[in-house]
Amino acid sequence: MRSLKREREKSMCGIFALLNASGDDATLRRLVVELASRIRHRGPDWSSVWTDGSKNFLAHERLAIMDPNESGDQPMHNADGTISWVVNGEIYNFAQLRDEHGLDCKTTSDSEVVGLLYEKYGSSFVKLLDGMFVFTIVDSRGDEPVYMAGRDHMGISPLYIGHGEDGSTWVASEMKCFQHVTQIKSYELFPPGHFCLWQAGERPDFIRWYEPRWVTDESYVPTAAVDFAQVRETVIEAVLKRLMADVPFGVLLSGGLDSSLVTAIAAKHRDRATNSLDWSEKLHTFSIGIKGAPDLENAKKVADFLGTTHHEFHFTPEEAIDAVPKVVYHLESWHQVRAAVPMFLLARKIKALGVKMVLSGEGADEALGGYLYFHEAPSAEEFHRESVRKTTRLHQWDVLRANKATMANGLEARVPFLDKKVLDLLMNIDPEEKVCDMSLKPDGVHPKMEKYVLRKAFDTPEDPYLPEDVLWRQKEQFSDGVGYDWVDGLKNYAEAVISDAEFELRYERFAEETPQTKEYYFLRSMFEKHYPGEHAVATIPDGRSVACSTPEALAWKSEWENQLQGDISGRAISGVHEAADEYYVSESEAAANSSTAFKSRKSVAAGSLRPRRAGPLRATRGSRPQARARGVVRGARIAF
Repeated sequence: MRSLKREREKSMCGIFALLNASGDDATLRRLVVELASRIRHRGPDWSSVWTDGSKNFLAHERLAIMDPNESGDQPMHNADGTISWVVNGEIYNFAQLRDEHGLDCKTTSDSEVVGLLYEKYGSSFVKLLDGMFVFTIVDSRGDEPVYMAGRDHMGISPLYIGHGEDGSTWVASEMKCFQHVTQIKSYELFPPGHFCLWQAGERPDFIRWYEPRWVTDESYVPTAAVDFAQVRETVIEAVLKRLMADVPFGVLLSGGLDSSLVTAIAAKHRDRATNSLDWSEKLHTFSIGIKGAPDLENAKKVADFLGTTHHEFHFTPEEAIDAVPKVVYHLESWHQVRAAVPMFLLARKIKALGVKMVLSGEGADEALGGYLYFHEAPSAEEFHRESVRKTTRLHQWDVLRANKATMANGLEARVPFLDKKVLDLLMNIDPEEKVCDMSLKPDGVHPKMEKYVLRKAFDTPEDPYLPEDVLWRQKEQFSDGVGYDWVDGLKNYAEAVISDAEFELRYERFAEETPQTKEYYFLRSMFEKHYPGEHAVATIPDGRSVACSTPEALAWKSEWENQLQGDISGRAISGVHEAADEYYVSESEAAANSSTAFKSRKSVAAGSLRPRRAGPLRATRGSRPQARARGVVRGARIAF
């Protein structure tokens, strides 16, 4: 392994803070140590706790991505010790910020610029940061301490905030830190692109700092023409930026378009990356699936084409089901489990090889309308609105899954497609350029399929990035691509272990967010075991979906709108997905998505439906469907 001159120390990790607490200092410290240890999987390399002696505590669980020496340890402090902070994430432009703003950095850690920029500019500094991050700052320069916490533009790094009965504030990378803590009266998700600035005794208010027009203006529909060369170069730079590391790294390669392009860029342009460990002559790629799965074949094709050192791992449906309880615990959600389980298993295999960082392809499907249901968008304007909804909610879906499923095993995943420059470019392209229309061939050769903009940007036959059939391959969702037997096996398992009598009482057990299939009843039950109570449930989004759509997009077609649950599988889109005819629907799924069930729900008086946080109402107590399917429903299909 060849070494690199180290220009910085960097660490992904877990952070925890207890601010403005009350009680005995020694008892509080023991509590902080115990709660912070619940996220040690995020930072297995070292643990630190700091207190100012005035009931403020910062804790850090470190995963060293750069030199594992003490100079990069956190919490960090300014020169006179009046400002202290912890950071989880990567600040990709830290060297530029250090030089341009004259910061007197004592270490080579990217985290150091967070506190020093705050010292110089106050809370406005957060707009200068480029990366994925969360942080908490204690400022003791005044008579009373001032606190600040913040989260990156897309919520790539997770963060939760809690509120104590005594006026204390609790901040943590994962909400498992808040479970069964009697001092905490409530907690919530810390929204992406926001920060809080408050003093002791105040309840923190969220202030938005990430304010592009496509996020803040609901009426905005972009009109910019697509520039394929600009798209290509912007994505390339985003990938190269994320190759900065002093540890062995690689790429998660599913064989789909997004991960294949990330792999191709890393392989072709690796020599342009700066401050990247040259640990292997070839780029390492990793894939996982049930033997014979579509993703494995396509991943190997890409790896062979690019000449990577490829690692292919396998699992059985039984092994995947065995991992579900642990995955729900780490994921802190009952959604995304289908995709999280293979990612969790793959991360464990990768970490065992000594690799600590990987690139992943999340984000492109949302920004470009890559899911197959986008073929049914009723207009370009609605296509754009759905893309905005999907992208701004990623912190509760794919991004949450990519971070927590990998960090559960101490592996850091970086997501180039969620780079601020990439998003600012893609989300300001005229949606007419993105709309799917298979009857059109804008270049005279290729149909205008999902993510045509991205495919065409990297369609360079003179120096190809990917094989033609991979570059123009239909979208396959990760949970499907690793092997259809996994998803179908999970459905069958839930049908077997959840009795009809138990499922019939789902409205009594789960009066809010009532699961409408046995699969989701099974997952919801495991979630409740680890995360009981209304505050945990409030962090989970409305999951009613067709092929990963938002609930709002169900209004696009009457057949979709009539579903109580729907299904996130891309195979649920008949007439679009190539394997739609093989799509398996479980008994409880068929019952939940029947038109009879929907009519039963609609017939209930409006007063019996409880308010939803966002999106269409789902069935709650008092609105149970009456129709039930009997027998095993193999080959049956929901009408899409």
